Amino acid sequence: MRQKAISLLQELTDAHSVPGHEDEVRAIFVDELQDCGDLSTDRNGSVFCELDGDGPRVVIAGHMDEVGFMVQNITPDGFIQFLPLGGWWEHNLLSQRVEILTRSGDKILGVVSSRPPHFLPEAQRKQVMSIDQMFIDVAADSRRDVQDRLGISLGDPIAPWSPFTPMARDDWFMAKAFDNRVGMAATIQAGEILSTSPRPNHLILAGTVQEEVGLRGARTAANTLLPDVAIILEGPPADDTPGFARADCQGRLGGGVQIRMFDPSAIGNPRLARLAIETAIDEGIPHQVTVRRSGGTDAGSFHLSNQGVPCVVLGVPARYIHSHNAIIDINDHLAMVALTIALAKRLDDETVTSLTEYL
Repeated sequence: MRQKAISLLQELTDAHSVPGHEDEVRAIFVDELQDCGDLSTDRNGSVFCELDGDGPRVVIAGHMDEVGFMVQNITPDGFIQFLPLGGWWEHNLLSQRVEILTRSGDKILGVVSSRPPHFLPEAQRKQVMSIDQMFIDVAADSRRDVQDRLGISLGDPIAPWSPFTPMARDDWFMAKAFDNRVGMAATIQAGEILSTSPRPNHLILAGTVQEEVGLRGARTAANTLLPDVAIILEGPPADDTPGFARADCQGRLGGGVQIRMFDPSAIGNPRLARLAIETAIDEGIPHQVTVRRSGGTDAGSFHLSNQGVPCVVLGVPARYIHSHNAIIDINDHLAMVALTIALAKRLDDETVTSLTEYL
C-alpha cells in the first residue's frame, strides 16, 4: 500500500487541476477506478464511482482542485496579468514557477514577477506586494507573441509548478497540491480495497470540483448522490512549525490521521466523530483530534444538502498548504486510508440510522 500511495500521490500532485479545470485529476480517478464500479459525473464535472451493495448510501469524497490562477489579461509587451483561484498568501508567490494550460493542451512555463525592489521606494519594499501588482513572465515580447506563438488566451488556467520530491527524512515528501491530492489518493485507494471487501452499505466514491472557491462542487454532488452519510478526506494545514505552541499542536506531521470535530464551515456530526475516534483506537490507527478556528471543507456543503447529511472530516496534515511546496509524512496518509476503510465497514443500517435519531 505504501508504494502505491507514493506513486499515486506523485501522479496526482504533478497533475494540473485548478478550480473549474479538474480534467487531469478526473482522468486519473477514472483510470484507477474504472474496474471497481459504475462511473458517472454531474453537470459541474464532479466524478463518481458507485460500488453496488445493500444498506445506507455512504459517500467517500475528496476534492480534485488545487489553488491556482487564471489569465486575466495580456499586456501589450507580452506579460501575463492573473487573478487567484482560491486562497493565496501573496508572500508565497514572487519568483515561483507556474504552468499555463492552453486550449490546445500545451503547458507554458512562466515565473511570477514584479517590479524589482531596486526600483521601489524604501517604504514600498517593506509592504506585501498584491497580486494585481504582479505578472507572469513567459519569455514573450508582445501580446501577439503570447497569443499566436504560445497559444495563451484570456481565461486559461494556471497551476503552480513544483515536482513531487522525496525529502532527506524517510517517508516525508514535498509537492504542490497536497491539498487535496492526499484526499483524492485516499479516496481511490480506499475505494479499490473496499470494492473487493465485505461491507454493509452502498458505497460511492466521489471527486468534487471547485472546493477551493467556495465548496461549490460538493453542493451539486450531494444533491446528485443523496448520501446517508459522508466521509470527507482532506489535506489540512499542519501546526507543528515555529510560531505554534507545541503543547497545543493538533496537526503534527507523523501524528496520524486528523479527525476534525469543527471548523467554521461545519460542525462534525458528534456521533460519527466519536465513532471515527473509537474505530481508530480499536484498530490501533494513529490519529489526532482537531478543532479549528478557521478554514472549511466540503463537509460545509454536504451536511446542509437535502434533509441533512452526517459528515466526518479526516485529514493528512500538510505543512505550507496553498503554496508551491507543501510537506507531508506518508504514514499519516496511510493512516487516513486505513481509518477510511475501517470506518466505512462499520457504517451499516443500524449505525447510520443512529447518527440522526434525535427523538
